[in-house]
Amino acid sequence: MDQFTKLLEGEFEAAKTYLPNKADWFEGRWTGLGKPGTPETERRNVQTAIDPEHLRTLGETLTTVPEGLTPHKTLLRILDAKREMFSSGANLDWATAEALAFGSLVQEGFGVRLSGQDSGRGTFSHRHAVWVDQNDGHKYIPLCTVEGGRFEVRDSPLSEFGVLGFEYGYAIADPRTLVLWEAQFGDFVNGAQVIIDQFIASGEAKWLRASGLVLLLPHGYEGQGPEHSSARPERFLQLCAEDNIQVANCTTPANYFHILRRQMLREFRKPLVLMTPKSLLRHKLAVSAVEDFTGESHFMRILSDPAAPRDEDVRRLVLCTGKLAYDLFQARDAVGDRSTAIVRIEQLYPFPSEPLVTRLRRMSNLEEVVWAQEEPRNNGYWNFVEPFIEQCLVEAGVRPQRPVYAGRAASASPATGLAKRHASEQAALIEQALGLAGEATPQRKAS
Repeated sequence: MDQFTKLLEGEFEAAKTYLPNKADWFEGRWTGLGKPGTPETERRNVQTAIDPEHLRTLGETLTTVPEGLTPHKTLLRILDAKREMFSSGANLDWATAEALAFGSLVQEGFGVRLSGQDSGRGTFSHRHAVWVDQNDGHKYIPLCTVEGGRFEVRDSPLSEFGVLGFEYGYAIADPRTLVLWEAQFGDFVNGAQVIIDQFIASGEAKWLRASGLVLLLPHGYEGQGPEHSSARPERFLQLCAEDNIQVANCTTPANYFHILRRQMLREFRKPLVLMTPKSLLRHKLAVSAVEDFTGESHFMRILSDPAAPRDEDVRRLVLCTGKLAYDLFQARDAVGDRSTAIVRIEQLYPFPSEPLVTRLRRMSNLEEVVWAQEEPRNNGYWNFVEPFIEQCLVEAGVRPQRPVYAGRAASASPATGLAKRHASEQAALIEQALGLAGEATPQRKAS
């Protein structure tokens, strides 16, 4: 007993003068990784495209039914559609891009671990990472047959706090594995808020512990009510400081593919919070071509309007993020508007000021800049992005010096529970953003 007490007293005294050694960060399995911004990790964007031959072989793996397996007839139709995607090189959807990201990382020797409440099938029946035989119930996981690293997908209990805590620990213990936790709906992340606040957002600053954990949070306003619409992006953005986490809302399958691969291929690790889609999983415009995954392709922090007018003809610029962009494209094109451009902010934090300033400078006759969002004014992105956009406008030297807001009014609830009211609100904010029904709302009056 005396010996143990002496040991405790010695450790207590040693703790008074303890200073953390940076080697404590990056030893063992973390060897070779470092903090971003150091000479060894200067490049934040890396080569994430894959070789066309690797894409082809992965396509075969993802669409080949092995002997002895009798899949569900619906899955067979899905596999037929995927074969057509790979054959034509066009219209690759969200789930296919995700599988390509996972498979290519495994080919390169990384591990991939995905857990969530319905991750094998996908909450919206989109992923189908696990194929179940309709005769005897045995399971087949195509990505587990890819040689190199290891792929695993786990259907987890409805215990967000416990499961996310476990996955955070897994990501810290094994930086060579892409660890992803997926909420069934983004709103369900509420149950894990303690893990996010205490560990994911602040662990590096408090305890010198880096993490590459990815949160997949289905987010988007489709009239499903207050518990199935918002992943509360405003909460994550409020936590952003000192380059602690990444927050993104990708709108194309290819950009999703690249941001997942970027997590592993950079020489440092940062948590990634992704607002993932629901309706965009099968949206006819939310598709990518094979060349978007190969060659010189890479993650784009902002995406330009594919049908934008010439830069000198742009009078109104609408900035947004997520699925709202597609609604805006369709509404603008329907009325023949040739003076409005729509630019998607794919990465919210760190905010992509440099590419946005470059884009703004090309719009020499710009008269108004609007931030449009589906979320209520006190939610979503507006309060976070407004000062960044204002700074970009000033730096670009364009006429408008402040953005204006277009979206729902402030609300205690993240969404209405009435489908008819949702549709009315959605139509009104789109008209407001495009200047079709009155003006957008200024963020504040000049003091």
